[in-house]
Amino acid sequence: MEEKIYDIAIIGGGIVGAATLYKLQKQFPNLELLLIEKEDHLAAHQTGNNSGVIHSGLYYKPGSKKAINCVSGRKELVKFCEEHNVKHEVCGKVVVASEEFELPYLEKIYKIGQENGIEGIEKITGDQVREIEPYCSGIAGIKVPVTGIIDYVQATERMAELTKAIQDKTDIKLSEEFISVDQGNEINTIKTNKAVYKAKHMVFCGGLQSDRLAKGDGVDAEMRIVGFRGDYYELEDHAKHKVKHLIYPVPNPAFPFLGVHFTRMTDGNIECGPNAVFTFKREGYNKTDFDLKDTLDALSYGGTWKLFAKHWKFGLDEYKRAFSKKLFLERLQRLIPTLEMDDLRVGRSGVRAMALGPDGEMIDDFAIQYKNNSIHVLNAPSPAATASLAIGEDITQMAKERFNLA
Repeated sequence: MEEKIYDIAIIGGGIVGAATLYKLQKQFPNLELLLIEKEDHLAAHQTGNNSGVIHSGLYYKPGSKKAINCVSGRKELVKFCEEHNVKHEVCGKVVVASEEFELPYLEKIYKIGQENGIEGIEKITGDQVREIEPYCSGIAGIKVPVTGIIDYVQATERMAELTKAIQDKTDIKLSEEFISVDQGNEINTIKTNKAVYKAKHMVFCGGLQSDRLAKGDGVDAEMRIVGFRGDYYELEDHAKHKVKHLIYPVPNPAFPFLGVHFTRMTDGNIECGPNAVFTFKREGYNKTDFDLKDTLDALSYGGTWKLFAKHWKFGLDEYKRAFSKKLFLERLQRLIPTLEMDDLRVGRSGVRAMALGPDGEMIDDFAIQYKNNSIHVLNAPSPAATASLAIGEDITQMAKERFNLA
Protein backbone atom coordinates (compact mmCIF):
# COMPACT_ATOMS: atom_id res chain seq x y z
CA MET A 1 0.00 0.00 0.00
CA GLU A 2 1.39 3.39 -1.01
CA GLU A 3 2.11 5.74 1.89
CA LYS A 4 -0.29 8.67 2.05
CA ILE A 5 1.17 12.12 1.41
CA TYR A 6 -0.94 15.02 2.63
CA ASP A 7 -0.94 18.29 0.73
CA ILE A 8 -0.75 20.40 3.91
CA ALA A 9 -0.35 19.48 7.58
CA ILE A 10 -1.58 21.91 10.24
CA ILE A 11 -0.09 21.71 13.72
CA GLY A 12 -2.46 22.94 16.43
CA GLY A 13 -6.18 22.45 16.92
CA GLY A 14 -7.24 25.74 18.42
CA ILE A 15 -9.68 27.96 16.57
CA VAL A 16 -6.96 29.50 14.36
CA GLY A 17 -5.80 26.04 13.30
CA ALA A 18 -9.38 24.89 12.69
CA ALA A 19 -10.26 28.07 10.77
CA THR A 20 -7.15 27.63 8.61
CA LEU A 21 -8.12 24.01 7.92
CA TYR A 22 -11.66 25.08 7.02
CA LYS A 23 -10.63 27.99 4.81
CA LEU A 24 -8.03 25.96 2.93
CA GLN A 25 -10.50 23.15 2.33
CA LYS A 26 -13.27 25.49 1.18
CA GLN A 27 -11.04 27.16 -1.38
CA PHE A 28 -9.25 23.95 -2.42
CA PRO A 29 -11.74 21.11 -1.91
CA ASN A 30 -9.51 18.51 -3.55
CA LEU A 31 -6.62 18.99 -1.15
CA GLU A 32 -6.01 16.26 1.41
CA LEU A 33 -5.22 18.01 4.68
CA LEU A 34 -4.02 16.84 8.09
CA LEU A 35 -4.58 18.55 11.43
CA ILE A 36 -2.61 17.35 14.46
CA GLU A 37 -3.70 18.28 18.00
CA LYS A 38 -1.94 16.97 21.10
CA GLU A 39 -5.01 17.10 23.37
CA ASP A 40 -7.97 14.73 23.16
CA HIS A 41 -10.27 17.49 21.89
CA LEU A 42 -10.04 20.68 19.85
CA ALA A 43 -9.85 24.15 21.42
CA ALA A 44 -8.28 22.80 24.61
CA HIS A 45 -6.16 25.79 25.57
CA GLN A 46 -6.49 29.50 24.71
CA THR A 47 -9.60 29.01 22.56
CA GLY A 48 -11.51 27.05 25.16
CA ASN A 49 -10.40 29.10 28.16
CA ASN A 50 -10.89 32.67 27.00
CA SER A 51 -13.72 35.05 27.90
CA GLY A 52 -16.01 33.91 25.07
CA VAL A 53 -16.42 37.39 23.61
CA ILE A 54 -16.92 38.35 19.97
CA HIS A 55 -14.83 41.51 20.01
CA SER A 56 -15.84 44.59 18.05
CA GLY A 57 -12.37 45.94 17.18
CA LEU A 58 -12.63 48.92 19.52
CA TYR A 59 -9.11 49.00 20.96
CA TYR A 60 -6.78 48.14 18.10
CA LYS A 61 -4.48 50.49 16.22
CA PRO A 62 -6.20 51.60 13.00
CA GLY A 63 -4.64 49.93 9.99
CA SER A 64 -3.11 47.10 12.03
CA LYS A 65 -3.79 43.45 11.24
CA LYS A 66 -5.58 43.21 14.56
CA ALA A 67 -7.99 46.00 13.65
CA ILE A 68 -8.60 44.90 10.06
CA ASN A 69 -8.98 41.19 10.83
CA CYS A 70 -11.05 41.73 13.97
CA VAL A 71 -13.67 43.84 12.20
CA SER A 72 -13.91 41.66 9.08
CA GLY A 73 -13.49 38.44 11.03
CA ARG A 74 -16.19 39.42 13.52
CA LYS A 75 -18.73 39.93 10.75
CA GLU A 76 -17.79 36.64 9.11
CA LEU A 77 -17.85 34.78 12.43
CA VAL A 78 -21.35 36.01 13.28
CA LYS A 79 -22.55 34.94 9.83
CA PHE A 80 -20.85 31.56 10.30
CA CYS A 81 -22.60 31.08 13.65
CA GLU A 82 -25.98 31.97 12.14
CA GLU A 83 -25.55 29.61 9.19
CA HIS A 84 -24.13 26.67 11.17
CA ASN A 85 -26.10 26.86 14.42
CA VAL A 86 -23.25 27.86 16.75
CA LYS A 87 -24.38 29.21 20.10
CA HIS A 88 -23.85 33.00 20.14
CA GLU A 89 -25.58 36.31 20.77
CA VAL A 90 -24.75 39.84 19.63
CA CYS A 91 -25.75 41.39 22.93
CA GLY A 92 -23.59 44.53 22.98
CA LYS A 93 -21.36 45.97 25.69
CA VAL A 94 -20.63 49.21 27.50
CA VAL A 95 -17.17 50.59 28.25
CA VAL A 96 -17.48 52.63 31.43
CA ALA A 97 -15.41 55.48 32.85
CA SER A 98 -15.67 55.55 36.63
CA GLU A 99 -13.46 58.60 37.28
CA GLU A 100 -12.67 61.95 35.62
CA PHE A 101 -9.09 61.04 34.71
CA GLU A 102 -10.40 58.21 32.50
CA LEU A 103 -12.43 60.51 30.23
CA PRO A 104 -9.55 61.38 27.83
CA TYR A 105 -8.80 57.66 27.45
CA LEU A 106 -12.48 56.97 26.80
CA GLU A 107 -12.47 59.65 24.09
CA LYS A 108 -9.37 58.10 22.50
CA ILE A 109 -11.00 54.67 22.41
CA TYR A 110 -14.11 56.14 20.81
CA LYS A 111 -12.04 57.78 18.06
CA ILE A 112 -10.20 54.50 17.42
CA GLY A 113 -13.55 52.76 17.13
CA GLN A 114 -14.70 55.32 14.59
CA GLU A 115 -11.51 54.94 12.56
CA ASN A 116 -11.92 51.17 12.59
CA GLY A 117 -15.45 51.50 11.22
CA ILE A 118 -17.27 49.87 14.13
CA GLU A 119 -20.97 50.08 13.49
CA GLY A 120 -23.29 51.89 15.87
CA ILE A 121 -20.85 52.93 18.60
CA GLU A 122 -21.91 55.99 20.56
CA LYS A 123 -20.76 58.01 23.54
CA ILE A 124 -23.24 57.87 26.40
CA THR A 125 -23.68 59.62 29.74
CA GLY A 126 -23.60 58.03 33.17
CA ASP A 127 -27.40 58.06 33.23
CA GLN A 128 -27.49 56.27 29.88
CA VAL A 129 -25.02 53.69 31.21
CA ARG A 130 -27.47 52.97 34.04
CA GLU A 131 -30.36 52.65 31.58
CA ILE A 132 -28.42 49.77 29.97
CA GLU A 133 -26.83 48.41 33.18
CA PRO A 134 -28.86 49.60 36.21
CA TYR A 135 -26.33 48.43 38.80
CA CYS A 136 -23.29 49.91 37.06
CA SER A 137 -21.67 53.07 38.41
CA GLY A 138 -20.00 55.38 35.89
CA ILE A 139 -19.80 58.98 34.78
CA ALA A 140 -19.67 58.26 31.03
CA GLY A 141 -19.33 55.39 28.62
CA ILE A 142 -19.30 54.00 25.11
CA LYS A 143 -22.09 51.79 23.87
CA VAL A 144 -20.83 49.09 21.51
CA PRO A 145 -23.82 47.23 20.03
CA VAL A 146 -21.86 44.82 17.80
CA THR A 147 -19.94 43.06 20.60
CA GLY A 148 -21.21 39.56 21.26
CA ILE A 149 -20.76 36.29 23.12
CA ILE A 150 -20.05 32.87 21.65
CA ASP A 151 -19.19 29.25 22.43
CA TYR A 152 -15.74 29.16 20.82
CA VAL A 153 -15.29 25.43 21.43
CA GLN A 154 -18.47 24.69 19.49
CA ALA A 155 -17.37 27.06 16.72
CA THR A 156 -14.01 25.27 16.45
CA GLU A 157 -15.65 21.86 16.33
CA ARG A 158 -18.09 23.04 13.67
CA MET A 159 -15.24 24.27 11.45
CA ALA A 160 -13.63 20.84 11.70
CA GLU A 161 -16.91 19.06 10.93
CA LEU A 162 -17.55 21.22 7.87
CA THR A 163 -14.04 20.55 6.61
CA LYS A 164 -14.56 16.80 6.82
CA ALA A 165 -17.87 17.16 5.01
CA ILE A 166 -16.04 18.79 2.09
CA GLN A 167 -13.21 16.24 1.89
CA ASP A 168 -13.41 12.90 3.67
CA LYS A 169 -9.74 12.16 2.93
CA THR A 170 -8.73 15.01 5.22
CA ASP A 171 -7.74 13.71 8.65
CA ILE A 172 -7.90 15.20 12.15
CA LYS A 173 -5.63 13.45 14.63
CA LEU A 174 -6.33 14.08 18.32
CA SER A 175 -4.20 13.02 21.29
CA GLU A 176 -1.08 13.18 19.14
CA GLU A 177 1.74 15.51 20.10
CA PHE A 178 3.92 16.93 17.37
CA ILE A 179 7.56 16.03 18.06
CA SER A 180 9.60 17.10 15.04
CA VAL A 181 9.73 17.54 11.27
CA ASP A 182 12.42 16.55 8.80
CA GLN A 183 12.16 18.78 5.77
CA GLY A 184 12.91 17.27 2.41
CA ASN A 185 13.06 19.06 -0.92
CA GLU A 186 9.43 18.24 -1.65
CA ILE A 187 8.10 16.15 1.24
CA ASN A 188 8.16 16.77 5.00
CA THR A 189 8.34 13.83 7.38
CA ILE A 190 6.37 14.66 10.54
CA LYS A 191 6.90 12.71 13.72
CA THR A 192 4.35 12.66 16.54
CA ASN A 193 4.36 10.65 19.76
CA LYS A 194 2.24 8.02 18.00
CA ALA A 195 2.96 8.01 14.28
CA VAL A 196 4.88 9.37 11.31
CA TYR A 197 3.17 11.36 8.54
CA LYS A 198 4.25 12.90 5.28
CA ALA A 199 3.08 16.25 3.92
CA LYS A 200 4.16 18.60 1.16
CA HIS A 201 3.64 21.75 3.22
CA MET A 202 3.02 22.76 6.83
CA VAL A 203 1.17 25.44 8.78
CA PHE A 204 2.00 25.90 12.46
CA CYS A 205 -0.77 27.31 14.67
CA GLY A 206 0.79 26.50 18.02
CA GLY A 207 -0.52 29.31 20.24
CA LEU A 208 1.26 28.96 23.58
CA GLN A 209 3.98 26.88 21.89
CA SER A 210 4.42 28.99 18.76
CA ASP A 211 7.96 30.17 19.51
CA ARG A 212 9.19 26.63 20.20
CA LEU A 213 7.62 25.28 17.03
CA ALA A 214 9.20 28.10 15.05
CA LYS A 215 12.63 27.50 16.58
CA GLY A 216 12.35 23.78 15.84
CA ASP A 217 11.67 24.65 12.21
CA GLY A 218 14.67 26.99 11.97
CA VAL A 219 12.66 30.22 12.14
CA ASP A 220 14.30 33.09 14.01
CA ALA A 221 11.23 34.69 15.49
CA GLU A 222 13.06 37.25 17.67
CA MET A 223 10.45 36.81 20.38
CA ARG A 224 9.57 34.57 23.27
CA ILE A 225 6.17 33.42 24.47
CA VAL A 226 5.57 34.20 28.13
CA GLY A 227 2.38 32.91 29.73
CA PHE A 228 0.02 35.05 31.79
CA ARG A 229 -2.78 33.35 33.69
CA GLY A 230 -6.14 35.04 34.07
CA ASP A 231 -8.41 34.00 36.95
CA TYR A 232 -12.16 34.48 36.85
CA TYR A 233 -14.91 34.62 39.41
CA GLU A 234 -18.56 33.96 38.58
CA LEU A 235 -21.65 35.63 39.95
CA GLU A 236 -23.81 33.44 42.15
CA ASP A 237 -27.32 32.86 40.85
CA HIS A 238 -28.82 35.38 43.26
CA ALA A 239 -26.55 38.13 41.87
CA LYS A 240 -26.78 37.48 38.12
CA HIS A 241 -29.46 40.15 37.70
CA LYS A 242 -26.80 42.80 38.36
CA VAL A 243 -25.28 42.31 34.88
CA LYS A 244 -27.41 42.45 31.73
CA HIS A 245 -24.81 42.51 28.95
CA LEU A 246 -21.02 43.02 28.95
CA ILE A 247 -19.40 45.71 31.10
CA TYR A 248 -15.79 46.79 30.57
CA PRO A 249 -13.67 49.42 32.33
CA VAL A 250 -11.60 51.98 30.46
CA PRO A 251 -8.27 50.15 29.99
CA ASN A 252 -5.18 51.68 31.54
CA PRO A 253 -2.92 52.59 28.59
CA ALA A 254 0.17 51.89 30.69
CA PHE A 255 -0.81 48.23 31.24
CA PRO A 256 -1.05 45.66 28.42
CA PHE A 257 -4.38 44.12 29.51
CA LEU A 258 -8.00 45.28 29.39
CA GLY A 259 -8.70 45.04 33.12
CA VAL A 260 -11.35 43.03 34.96
CA HIS A 261 -14.76 43.09 33.33
CA PHE A 262 -18.15 41.41 33.43
CA THR A 263 -19.13 38.97 30.69
CA ARG A 264 -22.46 37.23 30.25
CA MET A 265 -21.64 33.78 28.83
CA THR A 266 -23.66 31.69 26.39
CA ASP A 267 -24.41 29.17 29.18
CA GLY A 268 -26.08 31.87 31.29
CA ASN A 269 -23.22 32.36 33.75
CA ILE A 270 -21.72 35.79 34.44
CA GLU A 271 -17.93 35.85 34.58
CA CYS A 272 -15.93 38.52 36.39
CA GLY A 273 -12.30 38.99 35.50
CA PRO A 274 -9.68 38.19 34.52
CA ASN A 275 -6.66 39.40 36.37
CA ALA A 276 -3.27 38.84 34.69
CA VAL A 277 -0.36 37.15 36.47
CA PHE A 278 2.85 35.58 35.24
CA THR A 279 2.45 31.81 35.19
CA PHE A 280 5.18 29.27 35.84
CA LYS A 281 3.56 26.84 33.38
CA ARG A 282 2.38 27.82 29.89
CA GLU A 283 -0.56 25.46 30.04
CA GLY A 284 -1.11 25.70 33.78
CA TYR A 285 -4.58 26.74 34.89
CA ASN A 286 -4.12 26.45 38.65
CA LYS A 287 -2.36 28.98 40.88
CA THR A 288 0.34 26.52 41.95
CA ASP A 289 1.05 24.86 38.57
CA PHE A 290 4.74 24.70 37.73
CA ASP A 291 6.81 23.47 34.80
CA LEU A 292 10.60 23.73 34.99
CA LYS A 293 11.15 24.12 31.24
CA ASP A 294 8.49 26.83 30.89
CA THR A 295 9.84 28.69 33.92
CA LEU A 296 13.45 28.57 32.73
CA ASP A 297 12.43 29.65 29.23
CA ALA A 298 10.63 32.69 30.61
CA LEU A 299 13.05 33.71 33.36
CA SER A 300 16.22 33.21 31.29
CA TYR A 301 14.89 35.69 28.71
CA GLY A 302 15.94 39.30 29.09
CA GLY A 303 12.67 40.56 27.65
CA THR A 304 10.75 39.03 30.57
CA TRP A 305 12.77 40.93 33.15
CA LYS A 306 12.45 44.17 31.21
CA LEU A 307 8.67 43.70 31.19
CA PHE A 308 8.69 43.01 34.94
CA ALA A 309 10.83 46.11 35.59
CA LYS A 310 8.45 48.31 33.63
CA HIS A 311 5.21 46.95 35.11
CA TRP A 312 6.24 45.69 38.56
CA LYS A 313 3.66 47.78 40.42
CA PHE A 314 0.83 46.50 38.24
CA GLY A 315 2.20 42.97 38.46
CA LEU A 316 2.33 43.06 42.24
CA ASP A 317 -1.23 44.38 42.37
CA GLU A 318 -2.40 41.59 40.05
CA TYR A 319 -0.69 38.92 42.17
CA LYS A 320 -2.30 40.24 45.33
CA ARG A 321 -5.72 40.00 43.70
CA ALA A 322 -4.97 36.48 42.47
CA PHE A 323 -4.83 35.32 46.09
CA SER A 324 -7.36 37.72 47.64
CA LYS A 325 -11.06 37.52 46.89
CA LYS A 326 -11.49 40.74 48.89
CA LEU A 327 -9.10 42.71 46.64
CA PHE A 328 -10.68 41.19 43.53
CA LEU A 329 -14.11 42.28 44.79
CA GLU A 330 -12.86 45.83 45.43
CA ARG A 331 -11.78 46.11 41.79
CA LEU A 332 -15.15 44.79 40.60
CA GLN A 333 -16.96 47.25 42.85
CA ARG A 334 -15.54 50.15 40.83
CA LEU A 335 -18.08 49.15 38.18
CA ILE A 336 -20.81 47.58 40.34
CA PRO A 337 -20.62 49.02 43.88
CA THR A 338 -23.37 46.81 45.32
CA LEU A 339 -21.46 43.56 44.76
CA GLU A 340 -20.71 41.66 47.97
CA MET A 341 -18.42 38.76 48.88
CA ASP A 342 -21.21 36.20 48.81
CA ASP A 343 -22.14 37.29 45.27
CA LEU A 344 -18.92 35.69 43.95
CA ARG A 345 -17.78 32.11 43.49
CA VAL A 346 -14.44 30.94 42.13
CA GLY A 347 -14.52 30.36 38.37
CA ARG A 348 -12.09 29.00 35.84
CA SER A 349 -8.74 30.26 34.60
CA GLY A 350 -7.12 30.76 31.22
CA VAL A 351 -3.57 31.37 30.02
CA ARG A 352 -2.68 34.02 27.46
CA ALA A 353 0.37 33.68 25.23
CA MET A 354 2.17 37.02 25.38
CA ALA A 355 4.83 37.43 22.69
CA LEU A 356 7.68 39.54 24.05
CA GLY A 357 10.53 41.11 22.14
CA PRO A 358 14.06 41.26 23.60
CA ASP A 359 13.33 44.84 24.73
CA GLY A 360 10.49 43.65 26.97
CA GLU A 361 7.83 45.19 24.75
CA MET A 362 4.75 43.19 23.89
CA ILE A 363 4.51 42.32 20.19
CA ASP A 364 1.05 43.72 19.78
CA ASP A 365 -0.03 42.83 16.26
CA PHE A 366 -0.73 39.48 14.64
CA ALA A 367 2.45 37.99 13.15
CA ILE A 368 2.56 35.30 10.45
CA GLN A 369 5.86 34.30 8.84
CA TYR A 370 6.78 32.08 5.89
CA LYS A 371 9.95 30.02 5.56
CA ASN A 372 10.83 27.29 3.07
CA ASN A 373 7.59 25.30 2.77
CA SER A 374 6.10 26.24 6.14
CA ILE A 375 3.88 29.02 7.46
CA HIS A 376 4.14 29.97 11.14
CA VAL A 377 1.50 31.86 13.11
CA LEU A 378 3.95 33.38 15.56
CA ASN A 379 1.63 35.72 17.42
CA ALA A 380 -2.15 35.55 17.56
CA PRO A 381 -3.34 37.08 20.85
CA SER A 382 -6.83 38.38 21.51
CA PRO A 383 -8.84 39.11 19.37
CA ALA A 384 -7.52 36.11 17.39
CA ALA A 385 -10.58 33.96 18.15
CA THR A 386 -12.91 36.69 16.87
CA ALA A 387 -10.63 37.18 13.87
CA SER A 388 -9.98 33.47 13.28
CA LEU A 389 -11.79 33.17 9.95
CA ALA A 390 -10.03 36.31 8.67
CA ILE A 391 -6.67 34.95 9.85
CA GLY A 392 -7.50 31.63 8.19
CA GLU A 393 -8.22 33.50 4.97
CA ASP A 394 -4.89 35.36 5.19
CA ILE A 395 -3.05 32.06 5.68
CA THR A 396 -4.96 30.50 2.78
CA GLN A 397 -3.93 33.32 0.47
CA MET A 398 -0.32 33.07 1.67
CA ALA A 399 -0.41 29.30 1.11
CA LYS A 400 -1.90 29.76 -2.35
CA GLU A 401 0.99 32.02 -3.32
CA ARG A 402 3.85 30.31 -1.47
CA PHE A 403 2.77 26.69 -1.95
CA ASN A 404 1.62 27.20 -5.54
CA LEU A 405 -1.81 25.81 -4.79
CA ALA A 406 -4.30 25.43 -7.60
